[in-house]
Amino acid sequence: MEIIKLNATNSTNTYLKNLIKEKPIADLSCVWALSQTQGRGQQGATWIAEPYKNLTFSVLKKFDAFPSEYHFLLNMEVSLAIFRALKKLYIPDLAVKWANDILSSKKKICGILIENTLSKEYITSSVIGIGLNVNQLFFNDLPNVSSLQKIMGHPFDLEEVLLLIGHELEATLTNLSPTRFDTVLEEYHTHLFRKDKPSTFEYPNGQRFMGYIRGVSHNGQLQVEQEDALMSWFSLKEVKLLY
Repeated sequence: MEIIKLNATNSTNTYLKNLIKEKPIADLSCVWALSQTQGRGQQGATWIAEPYKNLTFSVLKKFDAFPSEYHFLLNMEVSLAIFRALKKLYIPDLAVKWANDILSSKKKICGILIENTLSKEYITSSVIGIGLNVNQLFFNDLPNVSSLQKIMGHPFDLEEVLLLIGHELEATLTNLSPTRFDTVLEEYHTHLFRKDKPSTFEYPNGQRFMGYIRGVSHNGQLQVEQEDALMSWFSLKEVKLLY
């Protein structure tokens, strides 16, 4: 994995997408910024990371012809690769929060934003943005957010953590195949936060309801069982899982 290290940029995803337009970039190239001023999360959210204390990076994955109907396989594989890397660092009580946040002891430590380029029904390339809270200790009173240092009680070497995650991503993405979908989905369900537990959800209008997460569909929708065994399917923009 080739690493392009930047002192600062607005967004590693944006930087990498612009770089692709300018010149040929090798598959699995990584842009790593020590300071990211305009990081982005899911649904237009802002990813705020204290400079020089966290990991903000993006990885390019090229495809010959990856069917877009399996786009959620990529999300799952990336989430599980990071999950495995953090497990090797002995981070406790890890879970994947739908769709692709990584939690430790119910607190968010990592967010993922994947932006795909499509040609007809195929994904030709993906820019995989990852933000991992590593050595930051204060989060402006944001609830349910933590970092590796807060959890483990000691600082981490940013480059060592990046290389560990990069190794897991490289191994995972090199073997990415739709034939593995059911196997990966089963593993994803094993680590899915709040699965089969009574949980609170919120609609965009603020209305809340109770339900049980029963799984995730092949296209990434969340399956929630509500009252009277009513089964509903939600996309990421249709409902929010509260802690």
